[in-house]
Amino acid sequence: MKRLSARSRREITRFLKFCVVGVIGAVVDFGSFNLLANVLGIWSVAASMLSFSAAVVSNFLWNRYWTYPDSRSKNITSQAVQFGLVSLIGLAIRTPLYALSEATFIRLASGWLPQIQETFDIFSRVLDQIPAVVVGRNLALALAVIVVLFWNFGINRVWTYSDVE
Repeated sequence: MKRLSARSRREITRFLKFCVVGVIGAVVDFGSFNLLANVLGIWSVAASMLSFSAAVVSNFLWNRYWTYPDSRSKNITSQAVQFGLVSLIGLAIRTPLYALSEATFIRLASGWLPQIQETFDIFSRVLDQIPAVVVGRNLALALAVIVVLFWNFGINRVWTYSDVE
């Protein structure tokens, strides 16, 4: 079996760190989204955009200081602008993807949540408390987050953090 080069191992480590940062960002994103959309009743597409913005700030800070600590030849302002531009394009990808898939996921959740409750009685009390609309919204958001993850990593790696070997 062929061994990976030191550069390949570094890139895999960076990608894994980027994914950990993404998980932290997802907690910020989903937490903010559910608070805004499902507790405060803000329109779900707007809530998705606002929660995305909160996650971008979190992700930029974590990536700057943990994933790419060796990226210091660019000042923080120019890096933040680059990260922000990449994120805006990510938002332009995410928003229609979320908006177009939300209704489908809500319909799917409406169909299979009762079946899961019947099949797994242990989940019945928990699932009774979570409406299909909440499950569907979160599934649509998850799809959009996963798609944008690859865009964000690729472009940020070659542009925002281009000073890293």
